[in-house]
Amino acid sequence: MTEFILIRHGETDWNRELRFQGHVDVPLNATGLEQARRLGLRLEGEQIHHFYASDLTRTRQTAEPAQKVLSLDPVFDNTLREQHFGAVEGMRVDDIKAEHPDAWAQWTQFLPDYAMPGGESTRQFHERVMNAMQRLALAHGDQTVLVVTHGGVLDMVYRTARSLGLHGPRQSDIPNAGVNRVRVGDGKVEIIDWADTRHLVDLPAQPVYDQARYSVTLPNPKVA
Repeated sequence: MTEFILIRHGETDWNRELRFQGHVDVPLNATGLEQARRLGLRLEGEQIHHFYASDLTRTRQTAEPAQKVLSLDPVFDNTLREQHFGAVEGMRVDDIKAEHPDAWAQWTQFLPDYAMPGGESTRQFHERVMNAMQRLALAHGDQTVLVVTHGGVLDMVYRTARSLGLHGPRQSDIPNAGVNRVRVGDGKVEIIDWADTRHLVDLPAQPVYDQARYSVTLPNPKVA
């Protein structure tokens, strides 16, 4: 099996403003740059054979300190991007409620096949993410692969490992610049460790977009 060290990018101003970032190319803020620096130090000495990252600026910047410490250049891969949120990318919840009330009402049902206007459904996103993970696992069997990516990507991996399905809000902690370890092989995903933030312990508390707060419960929900 292939062991993955999965990293969510460092903090951005849009994280702190709880905006839907999606594919918008947002840079790290000062806290995010410090998280990335500490992450690089944390990974020093790890035996990592291959390095991949989403091609967006926030993941590239998060990868830079690790790249220097490991002397390993990342391969930038757009299949590791965050979910695409279409018309609401860059918007805060209150703005979406005001400008796209019907879309927001649908979104809070957390149905696998719903997509924001012009965006990507959770099922489409999940397929993209897991295809990428399986592709990397097949290419690098019995090796360790570092991947710097996005919170939504990690959510898809966690759901798959825990057999949670795609309906409903996020059920795992996915901190910025946290260290997550999984094994992938033979069509299976196994969590070794999740949401390790020991290297970030004295930094400011992270912003949390609590999906459960907005969840709407439906009778007999369709489970993926």
